[in-house]
Amino acid sequence: QVQLVESGGGSVQAGGSLRLSCTASGHTWSPICMAWFRQAPGKERDWVASIHTVSHNTYYANSVKGRATISRDSAKNTVHLQMNSLELEDTAMYFCAADYRVTCGSRTSEYLYWGQGTQVTVSS
Repeated sequence: QVQLVESGGGSVQAGGSLRLSCTASGHTWSPICMAWFRQAPGKERDWVASIHTVSHNTYYANSVKGRATISRDSAKNTVHLQMNSLELEDTAMYFCAADYRVTCGSRTSEYLYWGQGTQVTVSS
């Protein structure tokens, strides 16, 4: 069983930055794929970025490519999502997800473990 706890959300003006963190616990072996998704009110949960904890490969949705960086601190079992040049459209609840699949996907169905989410609100 993997528990995921997100932190770092908040309110920020457009153009600003935020760093989200997700700490994993309760596992014997670290999940292979860690990801961030986001969900705006009334919309589906969309994939933002993933990191493969073995290869260290990273993957980004087109909507955040160039503005987001996903990274992992293995010593702290923590994954970070640095978001820069935030836009109004980035406002959403951000969820951390994890799975033991060999390849990292972008669908919610490909992740077994989920955190409770952290709210990011971008204002003009």
